[in-house]
Amino acid sequence: MYSIGIDLGGTNIVSAVVNDKYEIVASAKTPTNSPRSAQEIFDDIARVSFEAVEKAGLTMKDIESVGMGTPGTVNGEGVIEFANNLVFNNVPAKQMLIDRLGVEKVYIENDANCAALGEAYAGVGNGAKDFVAVTLGTGVGSGVIVDGKIVNGVNFAGGECGHMVIMVDGEQCTCGRKGCWEAYASATALIRQTKEAMEENPDSVMHQLAAEEGKVSGRTAFDAMRKGDIAGIKVVDQYIKYVACGLINLVNALQPEIICVGGGICNEGDTLMKPLQRFVQAERYSIYSKIQTKIVKAQLGNDAGVIGAAILGKVKED
Repeated sequence: MYSIGIDLGGTNIVSAVVNDKYEIVASAKTPTNSPRSAQEIFDDIARVSFEAVEKAGLTMKDIESVGMGTPGTVNGEGVIEFANNLVFNNVPAKQMLIDRLGVEKVYIENDANCAALGEAYAGVGNGAKDFVAVTLGTGVGSGVIVDGKIVNGVNFAGGECGHMVIMVDGEQCTCGRKGCWEAYASATALIRQTKEAMEENPDSVMHQLAAEEGKVSGRTAFDAMRKGDIAGIKVVDQYIKYVACGLINLVNALQPEIICVGGGICNEGDTLMKPLQRFVQAERYSIYSKIQTKIVKAQLGNDAGVIGAAILGKVKED
């Protein structure tokens, strides 16, 4: 049998048919065009889902379950209580999908949790039961899997690791607190740190690199570092320490089998991952334990969300 996985994003809606080996058989997508009504958005979700099923050469009778990952907070009844970038408040997502797709087994989860599930079962996790996925993007997204199950917490808002504080009274975070890991380890934070270093170092090669690219990006400091630029080296070294601090906290708190790190910054590969692994190895509390948490690069990229959404039926029913 097959499942449908849906990734409802602020930019695009992606629907994919996934087989029992966690492989994408066919997919379809359309722009989200938010903000607009939930009715219109869910009509498009249904349309691309039917399109994906048709591309796969299947019918809805072949679909065992449907799962969807969405930004925001989703309760146990499948209601999206709040998703600010979609302007959703108390949207009955599960029922809306049942009505449109005619499938009774429908599951809704936070998108970061779906991505974690996808990596745990079909990506670098290789079926790991205790697993954390961290995404370094506009913010720091995360999903926590314990004993094969998503950690939702009492109010279904669990696993928001990006909002643990690593610097008391530190940088302002968009969540309202100060000093959150997200305010130091996100791609947004890295760009801010790069710009600050450029202001302090007018002779830095980062100015030339930013002019060539037309903007300051998450690559600017890393590219400057590779050219031997002292200011770029300092930015990268400090940024890696910030990322490592949060990872070490997660290791000490959860001791998962694997933590995978994703997001565009991970395109830096070993330049990022090797120092992170060294920091975690040196500073973890469990330094003398024979079994240690592995820190690895995420594998599935943009497919993690739809694959994880498709797996929701298996995880929720087991």
